[in-house]
Amino acid sequence: MALALDIMKGGHSSGGAKAINGQVSSSVTAAGTVISDAFDLIASVNILTTVASGAGVQLPSGEVADSVEILNLGANAATIYPDSTSGRINQLTAGAGFLLPINTAVTCKKFTSTRWMAWLSA
Repeated sequence: MALALDIMKGGHSSGGAKAINGQVSSSVTAAGTVISDAFDLIASVNILTTVASGAGVQLPSGEVADSVEILNLGANAATIYPDSTSGRINQLTAGAGFLLPINTAVTCKKFTSTRWMAWLSA
């Protein structure tokens, strides 16, 4: 994705450039312990700052080719769930989540209506 500064060089306003790059949610609190009560993400870039033991977040129900980035700065690993109980992330079963360790980021990309792929940072 282009930097907002580069998009503005093309004639877009600062607000337009930020909209093209996606919304940032800089203080997310993970919640719940299953997909049905996990915190629903709404931004394309999400920074988890409060993560209780066992808490998680659910990917937004987006369009095919959408990407979501998540950074876990909380005190515990966070469970990352797909956007629906029929959604899958990588090799996991439908509706299952994976643990995102502390101080780790993940990029999740939606490839089909029910299939997400996730890439972890080092």
